[in-house]
Amino acid sequence: MAEQYRADHVGSFLRPAELLEARRNGKDPQRLHELEDRHIARVLAKQKELGFQIFTDGELRRRNFMSDFTDAVEGFDLSDSLARTWEAAEAKSATTIRVAGVVTAKLRQVRPLTGHELPHLKKHSPGAIKMTLPSATQFPAISYKRGVTDKVYDTHSALLWDIVGIMKVDLAKLAGDGVKYIQIDAPRYSYFMDEKWRQWIHAEMKVEPDALLEESIRADNACFHAARRPGVTLAIHLCRGNNRSHWYAEGGYDAIAEKLFGTLNVDRFLLEYDDERSGTFEPLRFVPKGKTVVLGLISSKRPQLEKAELLARRIEEASRFVPLENLAVSPQCGFASTMEGNLLAEDDQWAKLGLVVETARRMWG
Repeated sequence: MAEQYRADHVGSFLRPAELLEARRNGKDPQRLHELEDRHIARVLAKQKELGFQIFTDGELRRRNFMSDFTDAVEGFDLSDSLARTWEAAEAKSATTIRVAGVVTAKLRQVRPLTGHELPHLKKHSPGAIKMTLPSATQFPAISYKRGVTDKVYDTHSALLWDIVGIMKVDLAKLAGDGVKYIQIDAPRYSYFMDEKWRQWIHAEMKVEPDALLEESIRADNACFHAARRPGVTLAIHLCRGNNRSHWYAEGGYDAIAEKLFGTLNVDRFLLEYDDERSGTFEPLRFVPKGKTVVLGLISSKRPQLEKAELLARRIEEASRFVPLENLAVSPQCGFASTMEGNLLAEDDQWAKLGLVVETARRMWG
């Protein structure tokens, strides 16, 4: 049976300035490694101090939430990328941000995806380890460039299933190596909630959105099946974009709820619910009995601290659709999906994470 963690977080934490500087200059790998170790010790201690029962290293060794994959697998050109238009969290403005490389050659894994992270965590974590990895579905939508990638992979689907093969091996190893909580980050499901992105799927990927949704679920389920072990919690995190407090998609879960919640073979759904872009709780009626919904009610994008009373009311509202015993609480996303981080201070981050734990204690004891 999966462990029930009432206070959860998505995994990434803000990087201190000295760590960002060391990574950018890239001149002293030993200095960078020492800084990573020191600040990982600090964030592990802070999670324990706040009262969390699951622990990550804050993804402090990564450039972004998916760089474990792109750094461990040859075939990505990180100097090239596809542009995406991102909306500001607080203002009516938009910007173009490039976040991933383009696949230019047949993918070949050259080291374990989390091989540079897990040994240190196993030695120093004060409790159960949560390991995060990007969904295989992340890359066909953002790393497939026509005229380049199609010389190697005829279709987006061919690329997807090659990635699934790589993911399955590493997920199986993680599950057998003492990791108690494995979370797949899958922001591309937001494409199926937002009409403009559904149109993009049809026009650019040359597939029907509903057919791609079904294939995406099959791909993630293949990965989860490889990781399924007694005592290992499997989770998927869904959001609508999180980069320097910007986002790229909007819309409730209504369009995909029945198929997504009903067929993904996970124990926990970590769902973005921090503002009106996320829609209502009503789609949660499709969550199967016994599965946990982690309500992402606290924003990692804004420095303003949410009100405890409002959080309690929103959890009670969600319990109309999922029993209270099958709910938990977290921020809606990580605080640093890319190493530059969201537009708030580290003190704001810890205050929000403290509020997560306080809210969990208030609602569940």
